[in-house]
Amino acid sequence: MAKADVLKQAQDLGLDVNAKMTIADLQAAIDAAPAADVAKDEAPVATAKAGKRSAKGIKEAEEKQAKLEKQAGDTDDEESEKPKAPVIPTRSKLERRGKKYKEAAKLVEADKQYALKEALALLPKISTASFDATAEMHVKLNVDPKQADQNIRDTIVLPAGTGNTVRVAAFVDTDDVAAAKKAGADIAGSDEFLQQLDKGEVNFDVLIAKPQLMGKLGKYARLLGPKGLMPNPKSGTVTNDIEKAILEAKAGRVEYRVDEAGIVHVGFGKISFGNEKLMQNALALVKSLRGNKPASIKGAFIESAYVTATMGPSVPLDVNELIAM
Repeated sequence: MAKADVLKQAQDLGLDVNAKMTIADLQAAIDAAPAADVAKDEAPVATAKAGKRSAKGIKEAEEKQAKLEKQAGDTDDEESEKPKAPVIPTRSKLERRGKKYKEAAKLVEADKQYALKEALALLPKISTASFDATAEMHVKLNVDPKQADQNIRDTIVLPAGTGNTVRVAAFVDTDDVAAAKKAGADIAGSDEFLQQLDKGEVNFDVLIAKPQLMGKLGKYARLLGPKGLMPNPKSGTVTNDIEKAILEAKAGRVEYRVDEAGIVHVGFGKISFGNEKLMQNALALVKSLRGNKPASIKGAFIESAYVTATMGPSVPLDVNELIAM
């Protein structure tokens, strides 16, 4: 048999041969072809060298595909038969409140802006605390606290006081200790006072110091700063008139500062003060806020305002009334 015929016979069988092979090599490949077919038939998925799949391989592949489709169908049926969990709607903030708060909230009319006097009269009724709660005012200002001239900060002396017992410490020279204590300071001194700070003892609510002594307090900034007790000229706690500062702190001086959202939060008395005293303090606070309006602000300075008790719903105020005060 000619080499060309043997080569053609091998190629017809799908064998990997070429013209460079000898007749003997071609014949050997042809003779081995039946054994190769058997080996391919035993494989899970049989494919001939030329890319043709055997009948057995095709049948196994079809059976495997049918099995996978059946399993997928069974899974879908099981999932469709499973009862779906009910969708529980998210409760509003008021719905998540306690019973006492919900009852108090009913006394505040929705979508109504209250006159200041009317809102203050509501505070004793809507306070849910079992103690003498603090009356608070929260005012949203039209300012950008990142701008130096719009970073509102001030101190005021409330006419009716705060209702809190304030412990005042005076960091003064030895010669001024007697005068500071006479003015009402609970703690007064210099070196003795620093020794207490060295031990981490902070037994006061307000610290007042003379300007020339502030250098000695610098090392205690990490102790006093986070507590808001570091004396500051803007808050009136760095002054040469120590006696006046002590009297004001005892009488009810409060400091306020706008937060990063442009809101001022101030406690301006106790619920037990009654409407008249709370009104005096609230008017003093509103007047102070209006007096700190930056020249760069055009238009309305007060955007919204609320009064509330320490524990209880808030009462929205009539902004136009506050602006006109």
